[in-house]
Amino acid sequence: MTILAVAGYSKNNTNNMTKTDKWDKVFPLSENVRHKKVEFKNQYGITLSGDLYIPVKIEKGVKYPALAVCGPFGASKEQSSGLYAMKMAERGFITLAFDPSFTGESSGEPRRTASPDINTEDFMAAVDYLTICENTDEERIGIIGICGWGGIALNTAAIDTRIKATLASTMYDMSRVNGNGYFDADNSEEARYNARKAMAEERTKAIKTNKTTQGGGVVDPLPADAPQFVKDYYDYYKASRGYHSRSGNSNDGWHTFGCQAYANTRFLYYINEIRSAVLIMHGEKAHSRYFGEDAYRYMIEGKSEGYDFTRKPNPVPENKQLLIIPGASHCDLYDGGFTQLEGKGESKNCIPWDKIEDFFKYNLK
Repeated sequence: MTILAVAGYSKNNTNNMTKTDKWDKVFPLSENVRHKKVEFKNQYGITLSGDLYIPVKIEKGVKYPALAVCGPFGASKEQSSGLYAMKMAERGFITLAFDPSFTGESSGEPRRTASPDINTEDFMAAVDYLTICENTDEERIGIIGICGWGGIALNTAAIDTRIKATLASTMYDMSRVNGNGYFDADNSEEARYNARKAMAEERTKAIKTNKTTQGGGVVDPLPADAPQFVKDYYDYYKASRGYHSRSGNSNDGWHTFGCQAYANTRFLYYINEIRSAVLIMHGEKAHSRYFGEDAYRYMIEGKSEGYDFTRKPNPVPENKQLLIIPGASHCDLYDGGFTQLEGKGESKNCIPWDKIEDFFKYNLK
């Protein structure tokens, strides 16, 4: 009998990445921050690779608030999550940006696979690491999730009470978009059946050929008629601004049924019960804005257009916030935005770092 996890996906989806201590991020290292590579395991035995960012002016014997950071979905820690982690370390937090299971420098096979359960566990494993990390205060731990990891961050905050504050930046609900399509355009039994049938056929093909097919990252070359948000993705992941060799979005993406479990899940069911602080942050022009706004309404009121379930209003609504950044797109919140000036990139600085700092300092005091 052929074992699917071994025979089906190992040969062309193994983790052959060689970890490096060299600085290989898409942003420069701040002179006010020290950096080191770390590893830790989740409860499934998968080894996760992370970058720890520590303020240079840290005082011996003092306990500092800590943040775990991940995302965007399909990115690596050398991109947006690393930037968020470094920026918050500049502001006095000990921070950990990490690659989730099956991606980047982290272990797990098959490669480029996603799981609502395992990805939520990845965030909790990062919190585990921070609770025993030198100079961190285990009573003052928060998390930051970007893009698809914004939804995963909310799901994690709903189950892990050690998390005292959560930022979901430019969030996707990956279970909703995989089950309903973009803008809920495929929210029908027939559309879901056709998608399930296609994935089933891919699984059969994989086990028969002992090889998976990659679904592709951000489309390249970029079609002239691509939607603006696809152009924005291209400008980040395929350009020097954000390209990285270990990022699935920058390269060949997920394998074709790597996100299959998300399509069969609605994993924000309990976010209306989160008692700790939450900040959902979106760009005014972000195509993903509806994910955050619906999640916020459901979290506060127990109901919204985006969710079929109705529950009680949140018991602690006063520490929940929705922040819309004027003029910003989805990808602007990856790195602060980007413009071209005489062939050089300039940051528009549309990420409200002061606001984020105030949110975490207030709620992690």
